[in-house]
Amino acid sequence: MSIAPYFIMLQDDFYRHLARTADEAVDMEITHAEGVWLYGPGDRAWIDFISGICVTNVGHGAPEVVAAVKEQAGRYLHAHVYGEAILSPQVRYATRLAEVLGPGLDHVYFTNSGAEAIEGALKVAKKYTGRSRAVAFHNAYHGSTHGALSLTGNTAMKYGYGPLLPRISHLPFNDIEALSVISDKTAAVFMEVIQGAGGAVLPDPAFLRAVRQRCDETGALLVLDEIQTGFGRTGTLWAHQAYDLRPDILVLAKALGGGLPLGAFIGREEVLSVIRRDPPLGFITTFGGHAMACAAGLAALNKIIEEDLPKRVFGLEAILKQRLQHPAIQELRGRGLLYAALFKDRDMAERVRLACLQGGLLTIGFLSIDHGLRISPPLTMTEEEMHLACDRFLVAVETAS
Repeated sequence: MSIAPYFIMLQDDFYRHLARTADEAVDMEITHAEGVWLYGPGDRAWIDFISGICVTNVGHGAPEVVAAVKEQAGRYLHAHVYGEAILSPQVRYATRLAEVLGPGLDHVYFTNSGAEAIEGALKVAKKYTGRSRAVAFHNAYHGSTHGALSLTGNTAMKYGYGPLLPRISHLPFNDIEALSVISDKTAAVFMEVIQGAGGAVLPDPAFLRAVRQRCDETGALLVLDEIQTGFGRTGTLWAHQAYDLRPDILVLAKALGGGLPLGAFIGREEVLSVIRRDPPLGFITTFGGHAMACAAGLAALNKIIEEDLPKRVFGLEAILKQRLQHPAIQELRGRGLLYAALFKDRDMAERVRLACLQGGLLTIGFLSIDHGLRISPPLTMTEEEMHLACDRFLVAVETAS
Protein backbone atom coordinates (compact mmCIF):
# COMPACT_ATOMS: atom_id res chain seq x y z
CA MET A 1 0.00 0.00 0.00
CA SER A 2 1.36 3.43 -0.90
CA ILE A 3 1.67 6.12 1.74
CA ALA A 4 -0.93 8.48 0.27
CA PRO A 5 -3.86 5.98 0.24
CA TYR A 6 -2.82 4.89 3.75
CA PHE A 7 -3.11 8.49 4.94
CA ILE A 8 -6.54 8.84 3.34
CA MET A 9 -7.69 5.63 5.02
CA LEU A 10 -6.45 6.79 8.41
CA GLN A 11 -8.11 10.16 7.98
CA ASP A 12 -11.41 8.47 7.10
CA ASP A 13 -11.20 6.17 10.14
CA PHE A 14 -10.20 9.11 12.34
CA TYR A 15 -13.47 10.88 11.62
CA ARG A 16 -15.50 7.66 11.83
CA HIS A 17 -14.18 6.18 15.08
CA LEU A 18 -12.48 8.82 17.25
CA ALA A 19 -14.47 11.11 19.53
CA ARG A 20 -13.05 14.54 18.72
CA THR A 21 -12.70 17.92 20.38
CA ALA A 22 -13.99 19.82 17.33
CA ASP A 23 -15.78 19.06 14.07
CA GLU A 24 -12.61 19.44 12.02
CA ALA A 25 -9.15 18.13 12.90
CA VAL A 26 -5.78 19.59 11.93
CA ASP A 27 -4.80 18.31 8.50
CA MET A 28 -1.74 16.39 9.61
CA GLU A 29 -0.92 12.80 10.41
CA ILE A 30 2.19 12.34 12.53
CA THR A 31 4.28 9.25 11.87
CA HIS A 32 7.37 10.06 13.95
CA ALA A 33 9.12 12.96 15.65
CA GLU A 34 12.65 14.00 16.57
CA GLY A 35 13.97 17.10 18.30
CA VAL A 36 11.76 19.99 17.20
CA TRP A 37 10.49 18.17 14.11
CA LEU A 38 7.22 16.36 13.47
CA TYR A 39 7.08 14.10 10.42
CA GLY A 40 4.15 12.79 8.41
CA PRO A 41 3.58 10.44 5.47
CA GLY A 42 5.75 11.06 2.43
CA ASP A 43 8.00 14.08 2.77
CA ARG A 44 5.76 16.14 5.06
CA ALA A 45 7.52 17.77 8.02
CA TRP A 46 6.69 20.55 10.44
CA ILE A 47 8.65 22.49 13.05
CA ASP A 48 6.84 21.96 16.33
CA PHE A 49 6.27 25.51 17.56
CA ILE A 50 4.04 24.47 20.47
CA SER A 51 5.72 21.43 22.12
CA GLY A 52 2.40 19.59 22.32
CA ILE A 53 1.21 22.58 24.41
CA CYS A 54 4.27 22.85 26.66
CA VAL A 55 4.78 19.10 27.07
CA THR A 56 7.93 18.19 25.15
CA ASN A 57 10.24 20.77 26.74
CA VAL A 58 13.25 18.50 26.10
CA GLY A 59 12.24 17.87 22.50
CA HIS A 60 10.89 14.75 20.83
CA GLY A 61 12.74 11.49 21.29
CA ALA A 62 15.30 12.73 23.82
CA PRO A 63 17.67 9.75 24.23
CA GLU A 64 17.70 10.04 28.02
CA VAL A 65 13.91 9.90 28.20
CA VAL A 66 13.61 7.04 25.70
CA ALA A 67 16.22 5.01 27.62
CA ALA A 68 14.40 5.56 30.90
CA VAL A 69 11.10 4.45 29.37
CA LYS A 70 12.65 1.31 27.90
CA GLU A 71 14.38 0.40 31.16
CA GLN A 72 11.21 0.83 33.22
CA ALA A 73 9.11 -1.06 30.66
CA GLY A 74 11.45 -4.00 31.14
CA ARG A 75 10.79 -3.97 34.89
CA TYR A 76 7.04 -3.41 35.23
CA LEU A 77 4.26 -1.15 33.97
CA HIS A 78 1.30 -0.94 36.33
CA ALA A 79 2.07 -2.70 39.61
CA HIS A 80 -0.41 -1.39 42.16
CA VAL A 81 -2.97 1.36 42.74
CA TYR A 82 -1.26 4.68 43.49
CA GLY A 83 -0.08 5.14 47.06
CA GLU A 84 -0.55 1.54 48.15
CA ALA A 85 2.96 0.23 47.47
CA ILE A 86 6.51 1.56 47.41
CA LEU A 87 7.38 2.06 43.75
CA SER A 88 10.90 3.22 43.00
CA PRO A 89 10.09 5.54 40.03
CA GLN A 90 7.57 7.47 42.14
CA VAL A 91 9.85 7.74 45.15
CA ARG A 92 12.89 8.79 43.13
CA TYR A 93 10.97 11.44 41.18
CA ALA A 94 9.23 12.86 44.25
CA THR A 95 12.57 13.07 46.04
CA ARG A 96 14.16 14.91 43.11
CA LEU A 97 11.26 17.34 42.86
CA ALA A 98 11.48 18.04 46.58
CA GLU A 99 15.22 18.74 46.20
CA VAL A 100 14.74 21.37 43.51
CA LEU A 101 11.57 22.92 44.96
CA GLY A 102 12.78 23.21 48.54
CA PRO A 103 11.07 23.31 51.96
CA GLY A 104 7.32 23.71 51.94
CA LEU A 105 7.03 22.07 48.53
CA ASP A 106 8.42 18.68 49.46
CA HIS A 107 5.35 16.43 49.61
CA VAL A 108 4.20 15.17 46.21
CA TYR A 109 0.92 13.58 45.14
CA PHE A 110 1.13 12.23 41.58
CA THR A 111 -1.91 12.16 39.30
CA ASN A 112 -2.64 11.37 35.64
CA SER A 113 -3.09 14.93 34.43
CA GLY A 114 -3.16 18.60 35.29
CA ALA A 115 -6.94 18.70 35.61
CA GLU A 116 -6.85 15.80 38.07
CA ALA A 117 -4.14 17.58 40.05
CA ILE A 118 -6.28 20.73 40.20
CA GLU A 119 -9.18 18.63 41.49
CA GLY A 120 -6.92 17.18 44.18
CA ALA A 121 -5.61 20.59 45.21
CA LEU A 122 -9.16 21.92 45.51
CA LYS A 123 -10.21 19.01 47.73
CA VAL A 124 -7.12 19.41 49.91
CA ALA A 125 -7.68 23.16 50.29
CA LYS A 126 -11.30 22.72 51.33
CA LYS A 127 -10.55 20.03 53.87
CA TYR A 128 -7.42 21.67 55.30
CA THR A 129 -9.06 25.06 55.81
CA GLY A 130 -12.57 23.84 56.58
CA ARG A 131 -13.84 26.41 54.08
CA SER A 132 -15.94 26.02 50.95
CA ARG A 133 -15.18 29.06 48.76
CA ALA A 134 -12.48 29.50 46.13
CA VAL A 135 -11.16 32.33 43.99
CA ALA A 136 -9.76 32.17 40.46
CA PHE A 137 -9.30 34.67 37.62
CA HIS A 138 -10.88 35.70 34.34
CA ASN A 139 -9.35 34.02 31.27
CA ALA A 140 -7.59 31.43 33.44
CA TYR A 141 -7.56 27.81 32.35
CA HIS A 142 -7.24 25.01 34.91
CA GLY A 143 -8.73 22.04 33.05
CA SER A 144 -12.06 20.78 31.76
CA THR A 145 -13.17 18.26 34.39
CA HIS A 146 -16.08 19.49 36.49
CA GLY A 147 -14.18 21.10 39.35
CA ALA A 148 -11.34 22.37 37.19
CA LEU A 149 -13.82 23.84 34.70
CA SER A 150 -15.56 25.59 37.59
CA LEU A 151 -12.25 27.33 38.36
CA THR A 152 -11.55 28.09 34.70
CA GLY A 153 -12.30 31.71 33.88
CA ASN A 154 -13.67 31.19 30.37
CA THR A 155 -17.47 31.40 30.34
CA ALA A 156 -17.82 30.10 26.78
CA MET A 157 -16.21 26.77 27.71
CA LYS A 158 -18.86 26.18 30.38
CA TYR A 159 -21.88 26.46 28.11
CA GLY A 160 -24.14 23.42 28.46
CA TYR A 161 -22.28 21.91 31.42
CA GLY A 162 -23.92 23.66 34.35
CA PRO A 163 -24.55 23.85 37.11
CA LEU A 164 -20.87 23.76 38.01
CA LEU A 165 -19.40 24.07 41.50
CA PRO A 166 -20.86 26.95 43.52
CA ARG A 167 -19.04 29.54 45.64
CA ILE A 168 -16.24 30.22 43.17
CA SER A 169 -15.46 33.88 42.41
CA HIS A 170 -13.58 34.98 39.31
CA LEU A 171 -11.59 38.19 39.54
CA PRO A 172 -9.84 40.29 36.89
CA PHE A 173 -6.18 39.33 36.58
CA ASN A 174 -3.69 42.04 37.65
CA ASP A 175 -6.39 44.01 39.53
CA ILE A 176 -5.18 44.53 43.09
CA GLU A 177 -8.39 46.22 44.28
CA ALA A 178 -10.45 43.16 43.31
CA LEU A 179 -8.52 41.02 45.79
CA SER A 180 -10.74 42.24 48.63
CA VAL A 181 -13.08 39.40 47.64
CA ILE A 182 -10.57 36.98 49.21
CA SER A 183 -11.80 36.53 52.78
CA ASP A 184 -11.69 34.28 55.82
CA LYS A 185 -14.25 32.13 54.03
CA THR A 186 -11.92 31.47 51.09
CA ALA A 187 -10.27 28.05 51.08
CA ALA A 188 -7.86 28.80 48.24
CA VAL A 189 -6.88 31.15 45.47
CA PHE A 190 -6.06 29.37 42.19
CA MET A 191 -3.76 31.33 39.92
CA GLU A 192 -1.47 30.88 36.95
CA VAL A 193 1.76 32.84 37.29
CA ILE A 194 1.50 33.63 33.57
CA GLN A 195 -1.89 33.04 31.99
CA GLY A 196 -1.35 30.47 29.27
CA ALA A 197 -4.73 29.97 27.60
CA GLY A 198 -5.41 33.67 28.06
CA GLY A 199 -2.64 34.43 25.57
CA ALA A 200 0.60 34.52 27.59
CA VAL A 201 -0.59 37.33 29.87
CA LEU A 202 2.23 38.48 32.14
CA PRO A 203 1.56 39.34 35.78
CA ASP A 204 2.24 42.65 37.47
CA PRO A 205 4.78 41.78 40.20
CA ALA A 206 2.93 44.07 42.61
CA PHE A 207 -0.24 42.10 41.93
CA LEU A 208 1.47 38.81 42.75
CA ARG A 209 2.78 40.24 46.01
CA ALA A 210 -0.70 41.49 46.85
CA VAL A 211 -2.23 38.06 46.21
CA ARG A 212 0.31 36.40 48.50
CA GLN A 213 -0.27 39.02 51.19
CA ARG A 214 -4.04 38.73 50.99
CA CYS A 215 -3.83 34.94 51.32
CA ASP A 216 -1.59 35.32 54.38
CA GLU A 217 -4.01 37.81 55.94
CA THR A 218 -7.08 35.63 55.45
CA GLY A 219 -5.60 32.15 55.87
CA ALA A 220 -6.50 31.13 52.30
CA LEU A 221 -4.10 28.79 50.54
CA LEU A 222 -2.34 30.05 47.43
CA VAL A 223 -2.44 27.38 44.73
CA LEU A 224 -0.17 28.15 41.78
CA ASP A 225 -0.90 26.45 38.49
CA GLU A 226 2.45 25.99 36.70
CA ILE A 227 1.16 23.32 34.36
CA GLN A 228 2.28 25.33 31.32
CA THR A 229 5.07 27.46 32.80
CA GLY A 230 7.05 24.82 34.69
CA PHE A 231 10.28 23.03 33.81
CA GLY A 232 12.28 25.93 32.45
CA ARG A 233 9.84 27.29 29.88
CA THR A 234 9.93 30.87 31.13
CA GLY A 235 13.68 31.06 31.77
CA THR A 236 13.71 29.80 35.36
CA LEU A 237 12.94 26.26 36.43
CA TRP A 238 9.62 27.48 37.83
CA ALA A 239 7.95 30.73 36.79
CA HIS A 240 7.22 31.71 40.39
CA GLN A 241 10.96 31.90 41.10
CA ALA A 242 11.35 34.93 38.83
CA TYR A 243 8.76 36.80 40.89
CA ASP A 244 9.92 35.66 44.34
CA LEU A 245 6.49 34.14 44.92
CA ARG A 246 5.98 31.09 47.11
CA PRO A 247 2.80 28.98 46.84
CA ASP A 248 1.19 26.80 49.48
CA ILE A 249 0.36 24.23 46.79
CA LEU A 250 2.03 23.94 43.40
CA VAL A 251 0.27 22.15 40.54
CA LEU A 252 2.36 20.62 37.74
CA ALA A 253 1.65 18.52 34.64
CA LYS A 254 2.42 18.66 30.90
CA ALA A 255 6.27 18.67 30.87
CA LEU A 256 6.24 16.86 34.24
CA GLY A 257 6.02 13.48 32.48
CA GLY A 258 8.70 14.09 29.86
CA GLY A 259 6.13 13.35 27.14
CA LEU A 260 4.01 10.82 29.06
CA PRO A 261 0.79 11.58 31.00
CA LEU A 262 1.57 12.82 34.51
CA GLY A 263 0.36 15.50 36.91
CA ALA A 264 1.05 16.40 40.52
CA PHE A 265 0.02 18.69 43.34
CA ILE A 266 2.80 19.51 45.76
CA GLY A 267 2.87 21.15 49.19
CA ARG A 268 3.93 20.55 52.73
CA GLU A 269 3.12 17.31 54.50
CA GLU A 270 0.83 18.99 57.03
CA VAL A 271 -1.46 20.21 54.24
CA LEU A 272 -1.51 17.16 52.00
CA SER A 273 -1.94 14.72 54.89
CA VAL A 274 -5.63 15.67 55.26
CA ILE A 275 -6.57 13.25 52.47
CA ARG A 276 -5.12 10.31 54.43
CA ARG A 277 -7.63 10.28 57.26
CA ASP A 278 -11.18 11.12 58.33
CA PRO A 279 -11.91 9.40 55.99
CA PRO A 280 -8.87 7.67 54.57
CA LEU A 281 -8.53 7.49 50.79
CA GLY A 282 -9.74 11.08 50.48
CA PHE A 283 -8.23 11.29 47.02
CA ILE A 284 -7.42 8.17 45.04
CA THR A 285 -6.27 7.39 41.52
CA THR A 286 -5.48 4.07 39.85
CA PHE A 287 -2.92 5.18 37.28
CA GLY A 288 -1.64 8.43 38.82
CA GLY A 289 2.13 8.42 39.09
CA HIS A 290 2.46 5.61 36.55
CA ALA A 291 5.90 4.05 36.86
CA MET A 292 6.85 4.67 33.24
CA ALA A 293 5.69 8.31 33.33
CA CYS A 294 7.66 8.96 36.53
CA ALA A 295 10.79 7.39 35.03
CA ALA A 296 10.43 9.51 31.89
CA GLY A 297 9.72 12.66 33.89
CA LEU A 298 12.75 12.21 36.12
CA ALA A 299 14.99 11.73 33.09
CA ALA A 300 13.57 14.86 31.47
CA LEU A 301 13.97 16.95 34.64
CA ASN A 302 17.56 15.81 35.07
CA LYS A 303 18.29 16.73 31.44
CA ILE A 304 16.78 20.20 31.96
CA ILE A 305 18.93 20.78 35.04
CA GLU A 306 22.17 19.16 33.87
CA GLU A 307 22.12 20.94 30.50
CA ASP A 308 20.81 24.17 32.08
CA LEU A 309 18.11 24.48 29.44
CA PRO A 310 16.40 27.40 31.21
CA LYS A 311 19.55 29.50 30.72
CA ARG A 312 19.41 29.19 26.94
CA VAL A 313 15.72 30.16 26.81
CA PHE A 314 16.42 33.89 26.87
CA GLY A 315 18.78 33.67 23.89
CA LEU A 316 16.05 32.00 21.86
CA GLU A 317 13.53 34.53 23.15
CA ALA A 318 15.75 37.38 21.96
CA ILE A 319 15.73 35.95 18.41
CA LEU A 320 11.97 35.52 18.58
CA LYS A 321 11.37 39.11 19.67
CA GLN A 322 13.79 40.52 17.11
CA ARG A 323 12.54 38.49 14.16
CA LEU A 324 8.77 38.47 14.59
CA GLN A 325 8.19 42.06 13.58
CA HIS A 326 5.44 42.65 11.02
CA PRO A 327 2.69 45.28 10.67
CA ALA A 328 0.06 42.54 10.91
CA ILE A 329 1.40 41.32 14.27
CA GLN A 330 -0.26 43.77 16.63
CA GLU A 331 1.47 42.51 19.76
CA LEU A 332 4.04 39.90 20.71
CA ARG A 333 3.81 39.17 24.41
CA GLY A 334 5.10 36.57 26.83
CA ARG A 335 8.22 35.45 28.64
CA GLY A 336 10.92 32.94 27.78
CA LEU A 337 9.45 30.45 25.32
CA LEU A 338 5.80 31.03 26.14
CA TYR A 339 4.54 33.69 23.74
CA ALA A 340 1.44 34.90 21.94
CA ALA A 341 1.42 36.63 18.58
CA LEU A 342 -1.74 38.75 18.42
CA PHE A 343 -3.54 39.82 15.24
CA LYS A 344 -6.41 42.18 14.45
CA ASP A 345 -9.09 39.51 14.59
CA ARG A 346 -9.89 35.80 14.65
CA ASP A 347 -10.01 35.44 10.87
CA MET A 348 -6.49 36.82 10.46
CA ALA A 349 -5.12 34.54 13.17
CA GLU A 350 -6.75 31.52 11.55
CA ARG A 351 -5.40 32.39 8.11
CA VAL A 352 -1.91 32.65 9.57
CA ARG A 353 -2.27 29.34 11.38
CA LEU A 354 -3.33 27.55 8.21
CA ALA A 355 -0.53 29.19 6.21
CA CYS A 356 1.95 28.11 8.88
CA LEU A 357 0.73 24.53 8.65
CA GLN A 358 1.00 24.58 4.88
CA GLY A 359 4.50 26.03 5.16
CA GLY A 360 5.82 23.45 7.62
CA LEU A 361 5.25 25.13 10.98
CA LEU A 362 2.80 23.92 13.64
CA THR A 363 1.17 26.54 15.83
CA ILE A 364 -2.27 26.79 17.41
CA GLY A 365 -4.68 29.31 18.90
CA PHE A 366 -5.60 30.01 22.53
CA LEU A 367 -8.67 28.93 24.46
CA SER A 368 -9.59 32.27 26.02
CA ILE A 369 -8.74 34.64 23.16
CA ASP A 370 -9.46 34.10 19.48
CA HIS A 371 -7.04 36.50 17.78
CA GLY A 372 -3.70 35.04 18.85
CA LEU A 373 -1.36 32.17 18.02
CA ARG A 374 0.75 30.21 20.47
CA ILE A 375 4.55 30.08 20.34
CA SER A 376 6.03 27.57 22.80
CA PRO A 377 8.71 25.43 21.09
CA PRO A 378 10.94 22.87 22.82
CA LEU A 379 13.69 24.34 24.99
CA THR A 380 16.19 22.29 22.99
CA MET A 381 15.53 24.25 19.79
CA THR A 382 18.75 25.56 18.21
CA GLU A 383 19.23 29.16 17.15
CA GLU A 384 19.22 28.04 13.52
CA GLU A 385 15.91 26.25 14.02
CA MET A 386 14.45 29.33 15.72
CA HIS A 387 15.47 31.49 12.75
CA LEU A 388 13.92 28.97 10.36
CA ALA A 389 10.71 28.88 12.39
CA CYS A 390 10.53 32.68 12.39
CA ASP A 391 11.13 32.70 8.62
CA ARG A 392 8.19 30.35 8.13
CA PHE A 393 5.98 32.30 10.51
CA LEU A 394 6.66 35.59 8.72
CA VAL A 395 6.00 34.03 5.31
CA ALA A 396 2.67 32.78 6.67
CA VAL A 397 1.80 36.24 8.02
CA GLU A 398 2.62 37.82 4.67
CA THR A 399 0.59 35.19 2.84
CA ALA A 400 -2.40 35.76 5.11
CA SER A 401 -2.22 39.58 4.97
